Amino acid sequence: MAQRKFLITGATGKTGVHTIRYLLEQGHAVRAFVHREDERSEALRAQGAEIFVGDLLEHDDIIQAMVGVSGAYLCYPVRPGYIQATSYFADAAKRAGVEVVIEMSQISAREDSKSHAARDHWIAERVLDWSGVPTVHIRPTYFSEWLTFPWVRDPIVNEGKITLPYGDGRHAPIAADDQARFIASVLTDPEGHIGRIYSLFGPVELNQQEIADEIGKVLGRKITYAPSTLEQYRAHLETYNLPEFLIQHFLATAVDYQNGIFAGVDGVIAKVTGQAPQTVSTFVQTNREVFEA
Repeated sequence: MAQRKFLITGATGKTGVHTIRYLLEQGHAVRAFVHREDERSEALRAQGAEIFVGDLLEHDDIIQAMVGVSGAYLCYPVRPGYIQATSYFADAAKRAGVEVVIEMSQISAREDSKSHAARDHWIAERVLDWSGVPTVHIRPTYFSEWLTFPWVRDPIVNEGKITLPYGDGRHAPIAADDQARFIASVLTDPEGHIGRIYSLFGPVELNQQEIADEIGKVLGRKITYAPSTLEQYRAHLETYNLPEFLIQHFLATAVDYQNGIFAGVDGVIAKVTGQAPQTVSTFVQTNREVFEA
């Protein structure tokens, strides 16, 4: 396969770093879009990526970053501004004539979502579709990395508990590395994928107690699921000084989780990449130090 250049936004994030690694290993060139130069961007440069410092809310930055690339990956954090950033991205991609844009959406994206972020993602999907840019949308369930976020991990480490308000809901956690392998595969071979919306899942659907059991087996200690109320969850999140936009999203998606919106198992990643996504126990074993006090 001939070498091509790809633009990766969210380059120092959970899916971005792995996508860049996969593309470089395949012999492609990568332009890594970052907000600032630091040790994370330096690590990408050391691997062979071209570093572009810019802002997704600056139209000129995106136009410049898109020049000369064959495809691009759009990944934006859970914060206001995504519709604006997507509009700029779509315009720049259209000008550059890219073969494919892969857009990181979320499984809860829909027009009647109670989450402001999820509704923004649904509109952003439509903006790309209306633009005519060849696009693939991915909607992952909760990442396996969700377990490592302080507001989830701290009760696991300190109290031996998962304290989320998820009721009896289920999902199949999906690791960022596995998503990245899929993203890189579709970027380099987009035929048959354009216009598709893919929900991404791990291999095994679990409820929260079953996830707790898997973590406990790896760590050699008892982990239990002690569900909180939405009010308790809000109070817990507020102790981490999270933005209200993010807290509102987490509360709304907790209700979605209870209602089965996050449920499902992989039927895409293994088929497209030839490798099944990793289980929760494999993820915890690989990142064991994060879960040990």
